Amino acid sequence: MSMVCRRMFHVEPDQSEPDFDPIAASRELFGDRFGLAEKYHESLAQDGVERGLIGPREIPRLWERHILNCAVIAELVAENESVVDVGSGAGLPGIPLAIARPDIRVTLVEPLLRRSVYLAEFVETNQLTNVLVVRGRAEDSGVVKEAGGADVVTSRAVAPLAKLTRWSLPLVHERGRMLALKGASATEEITRDRAAMKKLGADEIDVVECGVGILPVPTVVVRATKSTRTRRRQNR
Repeated sequence: MSMVCRRMFHVEPDQSEPDFDPIAASRELFGDRFGLAEKYHESLAQDGVERGLIGPREIPRLWERHILNCAVIAELVAENESVVDVGSGAGLPGIPLAIARPDIRVTLVEPLLRRSVYLAEFVETNQLTNVLVVRGRAEDSGVVKEAGGADVVTSRAVAPLAKLTRWSLPLVHERGRMLALKGASATEEITRDRAAMKKLGADEIDVVECGVGILPVPTVVVRATKSTRTRRRQNR
């Protein structure tokens, strides 16, 4: 399996590939767990649509736009790390990440009942033993107590960066990482929210592209590290 993430600021944009084969790309990415990825695809296309978690117009592009788009961020997660996925919704990016990387532990945090029930049912039915579902908001003290101290916190289309940083950083340990899947506006968001992110304890803020050479349009991720400076200021 070959995945490439790169800093967005130092590369030329990829040209889209009209002959892109999402099934071939999925087989390469998920390997012997491709069958689980297929079951997730089927679940999103059926239960996900019926329960209002995915729009019916998304069905033709579930592989490329959703499942693969999320799974490629596995390149940014080290072996055996723990991941918290905030505002998980239909399980994106947490479930594709957990399928692609059975070595990591993923906690899906979702406040809405119908979504958390869907997630729990899929996890149990498909025996995803490296996945835990927690119902609640990322900022809830109970969620922080249960899921906090992780290595990585992920999110996809949840909130603007300043608010997302406030929710995400309490869930990781010092020097833990925040990975926010964003679109083409990622750099503009950082320009707007960098000062607020820094004040909240974010450091080493940058933008990377994942899935280069696998996806016709790479996944754009805002990455930040939790600084140790906040604690030092508090202890003075």
